[in-house]
Amino acid sequence: MQVRSTTKYARISPKKARDVAREIQGLPVSDALDALTYTPKKAAHLIGKTLKSAIANAENNHELSADELIIQEATIGDGPTLKRFKPRARGSAGAIRKRSSHIFITLTDEFEAPEEKKTSGKPKKRDTIKSLFTGKAAAAVEEEVPAAKEEAASEEKSAADYDLGKVYDEAPDEIDDLKVISGVGPALEAKLHGFGIYTYAQVAAWNETNITAFDDLLSFKGRIERDNWLQQAADLDAAKGAAE
Repeated sequence: MQVRSTTKYARISPKKARDVAREIQGLPVSDALDALTYTPKKAAHLIGKTLKSAIANAENNHELSADELIIQEATIGDGPTLKRFKPRARGSAGAIRKRSSHIFITLTDEFEAPEEKKTSGKPKKRDTIKSLFTGKAAAAVEEEVPAAKEEAASEEKSAADYDLGKVYDEAPDEIDDLKVISGVGPALEAKLHGFGIYTYAQVAAWNETNITAFDDLLSFKGRIERDNWLQQAADLDAAKGAAE
């Protein structure tokens, strides 16, 4: 499925915005947000706002998981140009053009693998000569690859291996609406429920170890600290207690 977000009449020239948009084409949304956050350009801020809007549309309107989205297109269109003039010498006027841009971002959850280039079956002379000297080394490398894959698989952790803090084995009688927290949509709320998180108090009580664990499990590095989930959850829990 494709999800699109648009920002029109952004006060920046298309040439400057395209330099930034080119860098996030084809990236997962988490990597793109990190790249835009640490890019010291005005275009990065404007494109970042459009990207966050697209992520919110995907999570809240189409119930897609942000962890599985990639940027299919990030294009910049030419907006209207405001024409101004500045007085110059001998009664002349110098033109000033204030350009604007339209920012279009399209997200998708369908990954398309790049097509493999077709190669001829005939070996090149260079490859033939090289194989005479490296045949044994190539065979040794092929034997090491399966072993490396087995080691990587054994190092993968399940959710039970992480320190998730205070969690419930079963849903309590009163469940808070975690979607009220900025950045948490229906898909993320369902994931948190799967890990035993149902209330604001649980989120507010996370420490650095719990935050790191959930960052790995949600595959969205830095999102918890960037959107300040802990402070939001603490405020919501305090307001809930005052209402009671």
